[in-house]
Amino acid sequence: MSKSKIILPIIVISQFFCTSIWFAGNGVMSNLVSVFHLQENALALLTSAVQFGFITGTLVFALFTIADRFSPSKVFFISAFFGALFNLGFILENQSLISLISFRFLTGFFLAGIYPVGMKIATDYYQKGLGKSLGFLVGSLVLGTALPHLLKDLLIQFSWKIVLITTSLLAAIGGLLMLLFVKNGPFRKKNKTLDLSICFKLFKNIKFRKVAFGYFGHMWELYSFWAFVPIILSTYQNLHPEITFNISLLSFIIIASGSISCVIGGYISQKIGVKKTAFGFLLLSSFCCITAPFLFQLSNKNLFIAFLLFWGMVVIADSPLFSTLVAQNAPSKDKGTALTIVNCIGFSITIISIQLISSLFNFTNSNLVFLVLAIGPIFGLLSLRNKIN
Repeated sequence: MSKSKIILPIIVISQFFCTSIWFAGNGVMSNLVSVFHLQENALALLTSAVQFGFITGTLVFALFTIADRFSPSKVFFISAFFGALFNLGFILENQSLISLISFRFLTGFFLAGIYPVGMKIATDYYQKGLGKSLGFLVGSLVLGTALPHLLKDLLIQFSWKIVLITTSLLAAIGGLLMLLFVKNGPFRKKNKTLDLSICFKLFKNIKFRKVAFGYFGHMWELYSFWAFVPIILSTYQNLHPEITFNISLLSFIIIASGSISCVIGGYISQKIGVKKTAFGFLLLSSFCCITAPFLFQLSNKNLFIAFLLFWGMVVIADSPLFSTLVAQNAPSKDKGTALTIVNCIGFSITIISIQLISSLFNFTNSNLVFLVLAIGPIFGLLSLRNKIN
């Protein structure tokens, strides 16, 4: 096998290993609450901390154009090392909520040098078939973020600390693989100057702005859907007392199914184009948002689960395609910064949508709340309606 053919598998494996630290804390959350005697609100705080860390990290990485001015593989390795180190910090004894939040925040911060930088590395190697390549990459992200929950089940007879040690070890290995085997790509154009205004200049390009807005609409729905999958299943179960779900296992399957659709979407994009494929998946996910409130009345649980599996696939399949469009509509020397700032804004939007839907759930028990998720895809579709590359 030629070296060029092993580059993508190494990037994918590295991304998979490194993103396992993203929700490692969530995988052992119940243990953290009992061991460190935390209050119930600690769950939300620790979950939000890693997201805020990622947002802060992507903002810093973007403003200082780190992925474009320095070797992306080295940035990836350093970020993986520190991300693994701070993830491992959870196993220390006698911690407070503040120290736990700090470790989660710093883990999220260095994930900014892993996820978007991994995509940047892929764009440096692949111009033709970039959508397919990023499909594999985002698919590995989906599996990586779900891995801690699977590890918790597999290692149930061992200490909860093993989950954190395992994910940190995987992240360190992933970073090392990238450093040793993935050098600067043939299509990389180094940005030699620091320009703090690049993020603003990128959005002056109308084509870039349209695809970025499409991505933002997609992100409004994505993480809210992932966060509320267990609640959707629980709500359906309460409406149909005769039905019993294994909610944790089903949630894992529904979310993880998106890794398959990311790969499938990448291949479809090679046939009909990246923009058309992204538009199609966004249209399908908006349909799911609109119809979901009315499907709770289905008495057939298999049909309901099949619908959620379909939603779980289409809700993420356009993510690598939007990243492809972002990279294609940004100057070569600024691709890393473009991907990073779009990630920063996109993940900021996820916090707003999750908090809004949570507040609406506290205000009303109506399943019509899920219609709010459709706002994002519809906005994204409107952004993409005009022709772009």
